[in-house]
Amino acid sequence: MKYKECFEKGTGILERAGIAEAKLDARLLLEYVCDTDYSALIAHPDRELTEKELSAYEGFIDRRAKREPVAYIIGYWEFMGLKFKVTKDVLIPEQDSEFLAEEALRHMEDGFKVLDLCTGSGCIGLTILNFTNYTTAVCTDISKEALTIAGENAKRLGLTDRVEFIHTDLFPEHLEPKADIIVSNPPYIKTPVIETLAPEVKDFEPRLALDGDEDGLTFYRRIINKAPDYLFTSGYLIMEIGYDQADEVKELLEKAGYYHDIEVVKDFSGNDRVVKACFY
Repeated sequence: MKYKECFEKGTGILERAGIAEAKLDARLLLEYVCDTDYSALIAHPDRELTEKELSAYEGFIDRRAKREPVAYIIGYWEFMGLKFKVTKDVLIPEQDSEFLAEEALRHMEDGFKVLDLCTGSGCIGLTILNFTNYTTAVCTDISKEALTIAGENAKRLGLTDRVEFIHTDLFPEHLEPKADIIVSNPPYIKTPVIETLAPEVKDFEPRLALDGDEDGLTFYRRIINKAPDYLFTSGYLIMEIGYDQADEVKELLEKAGYYHDIEVVKDFSGNDRVVKACFY
């Protein structure tokens, strides 16, 4: 079967399965199977797939039609121009989290130390290191499997000498010296809401990284109250939030009494996406 025919067939299957971005997903899977890019697909629509390529493509399309995310099928995803390995043990890096990394980068200086809580694939902490000089990071996660993936991503990016991974529930036991910036994309979805999410999320992404308890604020409370023990004075706490959580998280920061210059940052859609605050 030819490139163009495979693409059209794959698109049709995904459209019938209700996949919103059927054409994009069919193309990405075809590019991956054939180890090529979109330009080659357009330039050579009559190129014949091998039996091995065709079998792999049909299998991938079937998995996607069952709502498995493309990132888990191909095993990686891009984040701020960098490629990160992903498995079902980590959240898929999303554009929403790029706003978190970008806000941290605004406050980074040479030699700064970052504490990345709930690191998952490591996409936030490692991206910050990649785009800064002479900086270091400590990345924590409660999932050993996630830390294994993060470690592989650090190795791929050549950052292993600048990052330490610690298996713990949020904060490490000790941090010397303290951090200049703490970043986190913690679990923040309300437990009852998870079952209403798209199948790609609720059925495939790790619930441990999604579930923020009944009100979605449990991890924010813990981080806000404990962060001062790990931050230098004038250091920043920067966290991703759900689109409807800005007022509640701001209130938690204000009531804690440790922070000033509390600010909410919106994403490109105009939704509240990041909250940041400076530690006294």
